[in-house]
Amino acid sequence: MSTPAFLPGLELAHRFYHEAVRPLLEEAAPATPHSAALLGPGSEVLGFDTPRSRDHDWGPRLQIFLTPRDTDRHGPRLHHHLAQNLPADFLGHPVRFAPTGQDPHTDTRHHVEITDPTAWFTAHLGLDPTTGVTPADWLATPTQLLAQATAGAVFHDGLHRLAPARLRLRWYPRDLWLHVLACQWRRLAQEEAFVGRCAEVGDDLGATVVTARLVRDLMRLHLLMHRRYPPYSKWLGTAFTRTPAAAGLTPHLKAALTATDHPTREHHLCLAYERTAREHNRLGLTDPVDPSTRPFHNRPFRVLGADRLAAALRSRITDPALRELPEAGAVDQYVDSTDVLTRPHLARATALAPPPRP
Repeated sequence: MSTPAFLPGLELAHRFYHEAVRPLLEEAAPATPHSAALLGPGSEVLGFDTPRSRDHDWGPRLQIFLTPRDTDRHGPRLHHHLAQNLPADFLGHPVRFAPTGQDPHTDTRHHVEITDPTAWFTAHLGLDPTTGVTPADWLATPTQLLAQATAGAVFHDGLHRLAPARLRLRWYPRDLWLHVLACQWRRLAQEEAFVGRCAEVGDDLGATVVTARLVRDLMRLHLLMHRRYPPYSKWLGTAFTRTPAAAGLTPHLKAALTATDHPTREHHLCLAYERTAREHNRLGLTDPVDPSTRPFHNRPFRVLGADRLAAALRSRITDPALRELPEAGAVDQYVDSTDVLTRPHLARATALAPPPRP
């Protein structure tokens, strides 16, 4: 069987719902309201899938949302009806396939998930946005998971719950946004002088590693500045290229990463810092901050002094409780474990744990 022409997963899911799934739902439960979407994990949800994506966990798939009562009453029957009546393939793609890690010969099944909004959001985020989102919820939820819940597509919202929930999650409330931005600038401030110090002691590898950390933080910062949830590392560069400043900033980031001497590395980092500071000023979130670089105290290393921008942002936070928060930010600004950041219960346990006693 020849491989069909590549169709982006969101378009495939849209057609799969309207042409194959919805008619079967209306046949089996014509009076049962539902919503349909493709959300959650998967490169196609973020719009980043390519023909390579088809080699695992990719194909005609989506979620059907019912009320909790209807999920209990009709979910198993609808799942069985779909299992019995969905076609073997759709637009040339197998409808039944095994998830990664399972036997492709014995564990094939269709991938129409039947659930309710509260159960789905709680499983994927650790919170239920249909009832509200607290500051602690925001800060305990990795941006990758927020991206997965707010990207993708809703094909039908007969329950009238998905659209309001996704709108509520679309972006941080303003004071929380300022807090997260300040904490991201703080990350830069903590390490921007280390590049020069590593070079001064002849540690070129160390300087390169620190540079890479700073470049990554700058990329995440630009996504946050433009109200876009930074995805995990595989897609960070792809997402960054879609920000307004990427075209002008990318050459300097690449030059800093590939530099073989400290003056070149520092020159391009400083240009990147200054461009980013000017971008901050264009947002108008604070009074203008001098975007020029300067010596690091009395040492011969040029830095931006990124704490100045962090302080400017903190000064605009109106909520006293948020002003008192530690300068660590959201969970994925201080946790870098994939095992934690992809598991909501671990991310929340980490972020919401009480501070240790002195």
